[in-house]
Amino acid sequence: MTDTNLDARPAAAALSTLLPAVPGVIRSPEGDPQVSGLALDSRQVQKGDIFVALTGGSTDGHNYIPDAVRRGAAAVVGTRPGVDAGVPYVQVEDTRLAMAYLAAALHDFPARRLTVIGVTGTDGKTTTSNLIFEVLRAAGLQVGMISTVNAIIGDQTLDTGFHVTTPEAPDVQRYLWLMVNAGMTHVVLEATSHGLAQKRVAACDIDLAVVTNITHEHLDYHGSYEGYRDAKAELFRDVLRSQPKPGVPRGVVLTRDDIAFDFLNELTAAAPDKGIRRVVYGLDANAEIYARDVRSGKDGIHFTALGPGFEIPVHCRLEGLYNVSNCLAAIGAGLALGVPVEAAQRGIASLAGVPGRMERLDLGQPFTAIVDFAHTPYALENALKTARVMAGEHGGRVIAVFGSAGLRDRIKRRMMAETSARLADISVLTAEDPRTESLAAILEEMARGAQSQGGVEGETFFRVPDRREAIRFAVRCARPGDIVIACGKGHEQSMCFGETEYLWDDRTAMRAALAELLGVPGPEMPYLPDPN
Repeated sequence: MTDTNLDARPAAAALSTLLPAVPGVIRSPEGDPQVSGLALDSRQVQKGDIFVALTGGSTDGHNYIPDAVRRGAAAVVGTRPGVDAGVPYVQVEDTRLAMAYLAAALHDFPARRLTVIGVTGTDGKTTTSNLIFEVLRAAGLQVGMISTVNAIIGDQTLDTGFHVTTPEAPDVQRYLWLMVNAGMTHVVLEATSHGLAQKRVAACDIDLAVVTNITHEHLDYHGSYEGYRDAKAELFRDVLRSQPKPGVPRGVVLTRDDIAFDFLNELTAAAPDKGIRRVVYGLDANAEIYARDVRSGKDGIHFTALGPGFEIPVHCRLEGLYNVSNCLAAIGAGLALGVPVEAAQRGIASLAGVPGRMERLDLGQPFTAIVDFAHTPYALENALKTARVMAGEHGGRVIAVFGSAGLRDRIKRRMMAETSARLADISVLTAEDPRTESLAAILEEMARGAQSQGGVEGETFFRVPDRREAIRFAVRCARPGDIVIACGKGHEQSMCFGETEYLWDDRTAMRAALAELLGVPGPEMPYLPDPN
């Protein structure tokens, strides 16, 4: 497989040829410029781009139209009426939906030439996406992936951003277009609730929707669990209303073990009548695909997977019994796509790890150091239970370092600390993207949660606002056989204080702390501002 030119742009097209594909056009412009790209940040506009004036939060993109035009925007899309942009202006009902369809049209609707597998859920999306990717590769298919960690196109891998969410629609469509150009036939697309609610995966023509679970997360944005669940469900609605592609199977893959099962099961009840395969997986025989004889070893997890017409041993090199469910989801996706179960078996066994997911870091220390992305109560519980099993093998303790993000779901702050107070021997409460909130106030909420479960400050839990010092403190506390696990950031590449993103990687920080402890060469500890 040859490398793809990742800097390529689609051929310019007349604006009038793209607009028929865009839903909700209120006013078409006078003039018909040639356009070759889209930008939603005026500072990133290139000559010939369409500038999309998004509104939301504290910003209004309409205020930046003059800057975008100065930088070479050939046309502008927005929701305000009567805007004199100085270039052709398109008024639409929904700029995000319009942006997704404009991007798809500009790239000649690449999703229509791919089998698109969408993966959503609160926890396990990235791991499940990687497992499905490997299953399809093991089946000999040409497959790409767009996850919240990276995009894999042919032999090349691209970072997809500082913070974990689905890329914006123009990037998603460009990645899909590059995959088509590289000869891909399938793509695994990780879809976050924000990505779904903000139409980032609109016009992606999803053929197969897979869910891991829908638990407590992002209630600050969605308002309620029901609102959050409904955003996730949009992936399944997309499959139900999609038009079949010649020779491409359609399906939905549900988990029996989640509280959202009844809701999604009812939502997709009409799937079989539409020729859409419905697969249900779970940890017991109530599901179509289920696991038996589950055990954990030093080389990962082992279990027997059973389903219609098959019973196979499965070995997954990832740590944590919760990954059994992720493996079953991947097997279910393969079944819906008609992939031989033996390919699923090989693909799962081939995945050595996922960046920032129970990732071990070893500089020769006499204890185990791990970085994990667990940033929800459910995920933290699973990570700490796994760490507890690992520690028990050596008679060690679990030392957990984590925080809770500012300007996000406040309820989970207390829940996270309660979980760690129950499952870890030592909890180190620290910064995790406090943004413009008071870090001291966030830590106070978390401390109250720890105390509610019998935590004693200064003995079983500590407040260390500076995340650098928190990780240093944890490794200094560690004794031989202990497990030190830093949770919440995983592979992420920045930390937000105020409105500034500072370069940050928990894995680099952990390596730096270990090197300092051992007196061996290692990376410098990343910079963070004074948390006070």
